[in-house]
Amino acid sequence: MGLVCSIVIGVGITTMQPGSLEGLLMVVLDVKAVREELVRRGVAISEIDVQPWGSFAYFRDPDGNSWSLQQIPSRT
Repeated sequence: MGLVCSIVIGVGITTMQPGSLEGLLMVVLDVKAVREELVRRGVAISEIDVQPWGSFAYFRDPDGNSWSLQQIPSRT
């Protein structure tokens, strides 16, 4: 079975103000490919930060919420 993720965005979903979410984390299989796609679409995103516990890239959505992409290292 493949990996599945749902993100719900819309009016009336929550009472939180736009831009009030900090540190949303989305685990991806290939942070480089996802970063390249976001750059292609005009998103201002950080360079990839490689750490022993994962590789990360950071950006803000149009409402100002902060997101982190994480690629978990192989555990072979």
